[in-house]
Amino acid sequence: MAVQVRSEIGKLRKVILHRPYKELEHLVPGDLERLLFEDIPYLKTAQYEHDRFAGILREQGAQVLYLEDMTAEVLKQDRDIKRDFIRQFLEEGHVTDPGTKDNLTAYLMGIPDERKLVLKLMSGVRENELTISRRGPLVSLLGTQSRFLLDPIPNLYFTRDPFACIGNGVSLNRMYSSTRRRETIFGQYVIKYHPQFAGAKIYYERNFPYAIEGGDILNLSPKVLAIGISQRTTAEAIELLAKNIFSDETSQIETILALDIPSVRAYMHLDTVFTQVDYDTFVVHPGILRALRAFEIKRGEGAEGLKVREADQPIKKLLASCLELDEVSLILCGGKDRIASEREQWNDGSNTLCVEPGKVLVYDRNYVTNQILQEKGIQVLEMTSSELSRGRGGPRCMSMPVFRDE
Repeated sequence: MAVQVRSEIGKLRKVILHRPYKELEHLVPGDLERLLFEDIPYLKTAQYEHDRFAGILREQGAQVLYLEDMTAEVLKQDRDIKRDFIRQFLEEGHVTDPGTKDNLTAYLMGIPDERKLVLKLMSGVRENELTISRRGPLVSLLGTQSRFLLDPIPNLYFTRDPFACIGNGVSLNRMYSSTRRRETIFGQYVIKYHPQFAGAKIYYERNFPYAIEGGDILNLSPKVLAIGISQRTTAEAIELLAKNIFSDETSQIETILALDIPSVRAYMHLDTVFTQVDYDTFVVHPGILRALRAFEIKRGEGAEGLKVREADQPIKKLLASCLELDEVSLILCGGKDRIASEREQWNDGSNTLCVEPGKVLVYDRNYVTNQILQEKGIQVLEMTSSELSRGRGGPRCMSMPVFRDE
């Protein structure tokens, strides 16, 4: 199969990344909140750190694919596909003025190199890059040469969120914030036209009404999927995804664990507070344990097609039962030091990326959690993160596995 992700820990063979580009340099203080950033990363260092990230993955035997390259490969196939892609991008980028739309379309269609076109759309188009015709006199007088005709998409280096592989299928997600919804256009075209996704089932569509993001989707085993009910993923989306998965006779998933975590910025996704690092071992932020509610979803009868019950077991026992293990271990992010725990969770100490059982890629800045992982027998691969971490996401957030060994 072109797509195969049945666990969080199987040997990582193929992964999609996006190398940060000028979209980070197009962040300005007045737009930070709207574009979901707290600070402006320094692009040169962010690219250096990301290149090292990709280098470590290659050293561990993974093939690194880049979203910008895959999208460009799709657009090269057919000029009509390229035109449809640009049209959709402008519509969802809220370019409504007919003259501006025509001007932008001509400008973008005139970029001969499809990879440069993709990077341009990711980084945003400023008004001074092209001549705008047929604008009204008031708009002309008020316009500035720094205004964006198309906003940048700075969250794109977190490739985990726009779409997620589940077994041999894909969830093409509806992003919580309108700021991030254009990210899934790249995924839409890659999944539809790129050979990497040939034959993959589509379990969720980006035009469905409920928000869900990939950081909340964890493949715990071939039979068990965990999904966070979070700031960015709704219970309604989980129900709809569950129905589509259970209606697929080829899917091996029997249980979906819906884990209800506090809906706050610091815990935006399940994988910011909970990740798997070995067959029986997880990293968890202790701040969620008391508030965590868990629900088991299974195939059901009738119109709803789902059977749901709230779990009456502590999370350790529930995980052990679902994974058919005697017990599991929970490693606390930051250990028992509350200050270290809160600091390192904020800097993605819980957001580990497992490259094979018992071996994880982490940010070096979370030294308290990393030391505890090593003491527990987990092999730790550290990467620098002074700039990448400003976007509030760790190694798991920045990676979209498409193939893992069973």
